Amino acid sequence: MTAESLPRHHDLIDSLHSDPHADVVIIGGGINGISTLRELALAGIKVILIERGDYAGGASAGSSHMIHGGIRYLENGEVRLVKESLTERNRLLDNAPHYVKPLGTTIAIFSTFSGIVSAPLRLLTHKAFSTKERGALLIKIGLVLYDLFGRKKGTLPAHEFHGKKKSLTHYPAMNRDVRYTAHYSDACIEQPERLAVELLADALSVGDHVRAVNYVEAISTTAEGELVVTDRLSDSTLTLQPKVIVNASGPWVDVTNRALGRESDYMGGTKGSHIVVDNPALHDACRGREVFFENDDGRIVLILPLLGKVLVGTTDLPIDDPDDASCTEEEIDYFIQLAGHVFPEIPIERSQIVYRYTGVRPLPAAGDLTPGLVSRDYRITIDQVGSTPMLSLVGGKWTTFRALGEHLGESALDLLGRSREHSTINTAIGGGVDFPRTDSERSQWVEQHRGTLSAERMDQLLSRYGTSAASLATDIGDSAETTLKTLPDYSAEEVRWIVRREWVAHLSDLTHRRTPLAFTGQLTSAARDELAKLVGAQLGWSAHERKQQAAAAGWGLSD
Repeated sequence: MTAESLPRHHDLIDSLHSDPHADVVIIGGGINGISTLRELALAGIKVILIERGDYAGGASAGSSHMIHGGIRYLENGEVRLVKESLTERNRLLDNAPHYVKPLGTTIAIFSTFSGIVSAPLRLLTHKAFSTKERGALLIKIGLVLYDLFGRKKGTLPAHEFHGKKKSLTHYPAMNRDVRYTAHYSDACIEQPERLAVELLADALSVGDHVRAVNYVEAISTTAEGELVVTDRLSDSTLTLQPKVIVNASGPWVDVTNRALGRESDYMGGTKGSHIVVDNPALHDACRGREVFFENDDGRIVLILPLLGKVLVGTTDLPIDDPDDASCTEEEIDYFIQLAGHVFPEIPIERSQIVYRYTGVRPLPAAGDLTPGLVSRDYRITIDQVGSTPMLSLVGGKWTTFRALGEHLGESALDLLGRSREHSTINTAIGGGVDFPRTDSERSQWVEQHRGTLSAERMDQLLSRYGTSAASLATDIGDSAETTLKTLPDYSAEEVRWIVRREWVAHLSDLTHRRTPLAFTGQLTSAARDELAKLVGAQLGWSAHERKQQAAAAGWGLSD
């Protein structure tokens, strides 16, 4: 499927009108729904995915950019999840090396024995016996297990512990009261929403039996179990006829089930807010590593240098309606206070915040259980909508999306009496295919594919899109790029390439998910206006629509 042949939104809607039949309809275009789509596509299943908003625009867009095993889950006894997460983390380092990178992580520790009694009690009873921070001894035990489960055949270094003197030598700006620092290896994902879109493109490239469309919402079912959906861009309604429905709508699983006539109370999500700050001193103080700190009241903060800025998060607060989630001023106060405890001589000012966002974790309902003790594992439930079986996904996290999609896909295949014939364990994603691993391989790749572009420009595109950048270079051909006035690192040709091949319907799809422009604080009002004019000319927006799109793309920004 070439960029030129990708259908527009109205073409996709016409396809659903003309052929509403499917073996499986997946509701939810987050990372887990898309992963399930890929599994079913490779199994030869006729499958349709619908997403009420933009792809990876819900919970998948609210992550902490971490690909990790979850060392804190060990305390809750979730050994299976930690082992699976570490295995999948290592696979992503191999299969998506253009976006998933090894990340050194440092835990700043201010006590030795704290938590050594309360942790076993939490493990045995799943009750919050203490909110004190975890001390060095408890963290040491956890890291030994973490290494055992996830060393990636020795390619990732084992953890290290440093005392006060060595810790302050390495981190001279750190709080002088620190007693130890623990150092271990994990991974981060620079552009998670881009990875989701590339995974979707991979699924759709399998064949015409695979279809997906964003901005389409499931609103009801018929007595026969058919699925009634509405196109939110045209307000038209149509009916799909699946043999199996998969509800992968994340924190909205219960909302979706109620719309389909099936009452459920599966979800009990918590929100996690983040801020992105432009603070060079804080960026440099991290020494290229994530710095993690737990306060003596159990609250945590992570400080992660990313894409030239610093990501600070996250909270873990119960929320009833995921549509109401937002990053509050109180949460910002919390981030500033705790980050200031780690690096007291480097203040964070509100004026340095370039972006703020909130995600809702799709956790299972757990009554009055403390949010930090709620299981991060996932499960699949089977319901019935009329005569149509429906699978609801409860839980799920970014790191395990491949394994989760495999399990959810197999559950759907079982209902259809089919079996899976292909494994995605070693399947590279999007621009991760043949991605150069060494400096010499990278230089050779750039020279081979740059065409008339400079080597510096081609290297920049390789960082942004992986080896898919070769398609963009071919697209540009011999013509000179038109550099954007407000965003000199981007060209008009690059933007048009994204819009044409990646299902952009709104300007915010481009600015918040197909690119990191919002995250890095580059979206001035002038930049949004320039992009709205460029994209609007491609999608046929009126002058009034361009103005609306530019304004709507300002969410989460400091201006």
